[in-house]
Amino acid sequence: MRLRFPLSLLLILIPSAQVQSQVILPKILSDHMVIERDLPVHVWGMAAADEKIAVSFRGARRSTVAGELGRWSVYLPPGEAGGPFEMTVEGTPAPNGTAAEPGEAQTITLSDILVGDVWVASGQSNMEFQMRQAATADEDLPHAAIPDIRLLMVKKAASLYPKDDIDTDGWAASTPERTKDFSAVAWYFAREIEKREHVPIGVIDSTWGGTPGEAWTRMSALGADAALAPLFVSWGKMTEGESDALLREANKQRILDEAKAAGKPAPEFPWVPTLESWGPGMLWNGMIAPLTPLAIRGVLWYQGESNSPLERAPLYGRIFRTLIEDWRHEWGEGDFPFLYVQISAFKSTPAEDWAELREQQLKALELRNTAMAVTIDIGNPDNVHPTDKVDVGLRLARAARALSYGESIEYSGPLFREATPEGAAIRVWFDHAEGLTAKGAAVSGFEVAGADGKFAAAAARIDGATIVASSPDVAQPVFVRYGWANSPDCNLFNGAGLPASPFTSADN
Repeated sequence: MRLRFPLSLLLILIPSAQVQSQVILPKILSDHMVIERDLPVHVWGMAAADEKIAVSFRGARRSTVAGELGRWSVYLPPGEAGGPFEMTVEGTPAPNGTAAEPGEAQTITLSDILVGDVWVASGQSNMEFQMRQAATADEDLPHAAIPDIRLLMVKKAASLYPKDDIDTDGWAASTPERTKDFSAVAWYFAREIEKREHVPIGVIDSTWGGTPGEAWTRMSALGADAALAPLFVSWGKMTEGESDALLREANKQRILDEAKAAGKPAPEFPWVPTLESWGPGMLWNGMIAPLTPLAIRGVLWYQGESNSPLERAPLYGRIFRTLIEDWRHEWGEGDFPFLYVQISAFKSTPAEDWAELREQQLKALELRNTAMAVTIDIGNPDNVHPTDKVDVGLRLARAARALSYGESIEYSGPLFREATPEGAAIRVWFDHAEGLTAKGAAVSGFEVAGADGKFAAAAARIDGATIVASSPDVAQPVFVRYGWANSPDCNLFNGAGLPASPFTSADN
C-alpha cells in the first residue's frame, strides 16, 4: 500500500517554523465508518515532518513519527465485530528551531465507528443505478433505516496519477434519504448480508456509468500485457479526436437551443463517452487507489457493457483478469472475494457482441475466490438498465455467503464444464447443475455445429444433470453453445432457481 499526497499539501504541511500540530486524516476515515473485523486496523494520514502521532482504538494505542514528507501510518490490533467505538488521533509537533518544548498538540476524535465487514462496489451504470430508480424502491426505501449498514459514496474523479484521497461526503448510516441515491445492487447486497450474518456492513459506492474496464485498471498493469496494446491505440485515437468531440458538443448545444426557441421537442443524440472517464487507469487513479489502504472484505463488480463493441469484446477477458489480480495485489490482502455480475440481455446493435463479452466474463471464474451472478433472465431487452436490482443484489449475496461466510448453499447457476459428441447429438456437462430444469415447455437457446463451425438451432432435452442437444441440420455435432445472442431466449435453471450462464464450447 502506497500513501501518496500532492506536493501542494506537503508544502503547506512543512513550514519553516512549525509550532502547531497539522494532523490530516483521509476522508475515508471519518465518523460512522466501518472497520474490517479480524484484520489489523490501519490508520494513516499527514502531519508536519517529525510530528509525533498516537492513535487509540478499543483500548489499544500505537505511536509513530511522521516522516520528512509528513506521511505517517500505524496498525492497531484486529478485533471482532461490534461497536460503536471512538478513535482518537493525537498529534504533537516536534520542537522548532527557536523552542525547546513541543508545539501545540491536536486531538482528532472519530465517533460512532462500527467494526464489521467492508465491501467495495464498483463498475459502470448498472452498479451506479440508484436505489430510487429500482423497481422495488417504493416498497423498500421507506424501510431503509438500518443503523448497522453504513454507506460511503465516492464522487466521480478521473486522474492522470494515483490520488491520495477521495472526494466524498463521508460515511453515514443507511436511511431512506441517504439510500435513495446509493447503488441499488450494493444496498440490497448489504441488507441481505447484514440480516443473515448479524454484523455491521459498510459499502463503498465507487462507480461511474458508461466506462470501460481498462479505466478502472492500473495503467502499468495493463501495459505489462502486450496483448492489450490495442487499448492504448484506441485511447490515442480518442484523444486525437478530442477537438472534433468538442466541436460536436458545441454544435449539439446549438441545435438544442434552436429547438427550444422554436418550441420543438429536444432531439436525441447518440451517446458519446466522457473522454476523461475512458482513459486507461484514470478511474483507478481517481476512485480506487485512495481506497486501497483501507482493509476490506471483498469487491462487488458490475461492468462490461462499454466493452461490448466488436473490436473490444475479445480483449475483455484479459482486461478483467488483470483488473482482479491487480486490485488484489494493490490491497495486499491476498485473494479476497471478487464477486461480479454477468451482463444481462439487451438487443443492442450488430456493432456489439454481448455474447462474447459474457463468455469473457465466464472465463474469469478460473481465478480463485471469484463468483459470477448470472442475470440473463432478469434483463430488459429494450433497456440497457433493467430495474430489477434486488435479485442482482441477492445473487451476489448468495455468492458472498458461500465464498466469504462459509455457508453451505448453492450460489451459482449451471456453468458449462465440457461437451462430449455422441453420434448425431452432443452432451453438455455442467457444474452447479443439481436439479437441472427448464422454465417452459422445452429447453430453449441451444445451437450445435459440426467441424465447419456453422451453428444451427438445436432441440435440447435434460438428462439428469446434463443436456443432450441435436439438430437435423448438423449430422455430427462437435460444438455447442447456449444463449449466444445479445438478447437470447434462455430458460435453463438449477434446483436453486439460479439461471445457467450462456456459453460456447467452440473456443474451449
